[in-house]
This record gives sequence, C-alpha cells and structure tokens, in this order.
Amino acid sequence: MKQTTSLLIRPSEVLISVRLEPVERRLVLLPNQHERFTQLRAGSISHKLARTACAALFWLTAAAPADAAGPGRIVSVGGALTEIVYALDGAERLVGVDSTSLIPAAAQALPQVGYMRTLSAEGVLSLKPDLVLASAHAGPPAVLEQLRAAGVQIQTLAEDYSAAGIAAKIGAIAALLEQPERGRELADQVQADFDRLAQWRSQSREYPKVLFLMAVAHGAPLASGRGTAADAVLTLAGAANAAGELQGNKPIGTEAMVAAAPDAILLTDVAANAIGGLEAFYRQPGIAHTPAGRQRKVFIVDTLALLGFGLHSGQTVLELAKRLHGEPAVAADAGAGR
Repeated sequence: MKQTTSLLIRPSEVLISVRLEPVERRLVLLPNQHERFTQLRAGSISHKLARTACAALFWLTAAAPADAAGPGRIVSVGGALTEIVYALDGAERLVGVDSTSLIPAAAQALPQVGYMRTLSAEGVLSLKPDLVLASAHAGPPAVLEQLRAAGVQIQTLAEDYSAAGIAAKIGAIAALLEQPERGRELADQVQADFDRLAQWRSQSREYPKVLFLMAVAHGAPLASGRGTAADAVLTLAGAANAAGELQGNKPIGTEAMVAAAPDAILLTDVAANAIGGLEAFYRQPGIAHTPAGRQRKVFIVDTLALLGFGLHSGQTVLELAKRLHGEPAVAADAGAGR
C-alpha cells in the first residue's frame, strides 16, 4: 500500500496531507496548535513530517506580528477618537481616555490622563497601555517622546476637517480593532450626513458673516481665523469667516471686531461659562456696536461637538447652519437621526 505525505505552509496555517491509497487524511494546524502533534495516534503521520510541520509552525508563530489580534490596552487621546472606538465595539480595550472624551457617557467613567495638549507621561504609563491612540493635537511633544522611549506604541491620527478626514480616522481605528465592515458602515453614515449638509448649503443664497470666539475671559477675545477647525465649520455651514484675515486662533481687538461687522457671533460654551454667561458677553466692549450685538445674534456652541470632527459632525454643523440662517435648530432631516 503506497503512502504519500505532503506539507503546505500558508501565511495563516500549516496543512499536512497523508495519503494512504485509496484514503487521504488531512490535518490543518494554526499557529497556536503545536500541542496537537503530541495528540496524534502513532502512525497517523510520519515522524519526519511531524518534525517538519512543528518547525514550520514555530516559524509561522515567530513570524506573525505580536499584535496580530490588535492592541489589548488602549489609551485614547481625543474625544472623536474615543467615540469611534466605542462605535467599533472596542470599549473593552480602553484603559484610559483624555478629558475631551465625553461621548458616550460611559467614557467618562474610565481613568483620565488629563487634557490632550498637556499630557503627563507618568499618568499615561501608570495605565500600562500597549497603544496610545492620539489626535494630532496631543502633546506636548516631549511627553510623547517619553512614552515612545518607554516602549509604548503611539498612533497619531491627522486632523483633517472634512468628511474624508473623519473617514480616515474611522478606517485607521477599524483596522486596529479588526472591524473593517463596521468601519465602512460608519464612514458611509458620516458621508451621508455631509451629503445632506451639502444639499442644504446648495439651496442657500445668503452667506452670513460670522465671528467665532474661542475665549473672551482674559485680555482681547481669541478669534478663529483661517486654517482652524472653526473656519472649516463656518465654510461647511455656508457662512463667511469674519476673522478670515487672521491665520489660526489670534487675539482680536475691539476696533477690529467692530470693523469686522459680524452678522452673528459664535461663543464656545467654555468661553461663555468663563465670562459668566451670555448676558455678561453682551456687555463686553464693542459687542453692542456689531450687527450681531445689536440684533442679539450671539450663539453659544458645544466646543467639542462642533470642533471635534467626529461621527456626528455633519448633523451638528447642519443644526448650526440652520441657526445662522434663521431656521429652527432641529436635526429633523430624513435619516439624520441614529
């Protein structure tokens, strides 16, 4: 009786085939199944073939990346990133988040590592992460270098203020968590929201001039100019940036603010709280001399929801656009609610 044996090594398995004519037996082994060789009945495969397969499996295991199953202990630095991790069913891998990670509410119960721009290496390392998922705004750089020197992997995700930028963040995190299909679903939902926003914008014939103020409590108000998340939000909302001559977030004096003549002013919730509320803001120098002040068109906005560019940004900007154009601020478009 003729016996033929063969060994096929694939990237994810070893296939042993033993043909004792007219019967063929096959054994498929994965990298974590070395012990199955010790359980084979004598004579089921040749001793030489078993030794060869064992060696192949050792090579296969050694060659496989250590994080083939994805990181098990993640610290997420960035509210939008944390929200995406939760949406991709990765909550059980999170061991810590930063102070901007407020959505979903469950994230607030996790250990905190502080504000994303002022991280502490000791605080992060105390959570023993094998990956820090970080916004491009995370820092300071010296702390990130300390984490890398300590052997912590850091994956920094770019901040591109667009639907494509959000999709890129979703794709990167979906790859880490091995959730490609769910990642595509989320990206499609985000794109659908931005498509609705674009359709609404195409029907608008007016472009109100809007001033976005990040802070007002100390010294001159801090206005958002070109290249900022706020500037991108205003463009998406069908508005013109009243501080468009500025680059980045810069102080704006009273005369410059009056000269900008904004039709509306957006004030972050953080700034509003710091100054004592909306009425206190209306009493600030120069506000009463702007069209926005005279018509009382100053709106307090949720800083993180509006500027975070996450899963619900399309809906949030659409609501803002309607407020700026005098429409009711409700997200009632078909398909907008999820």
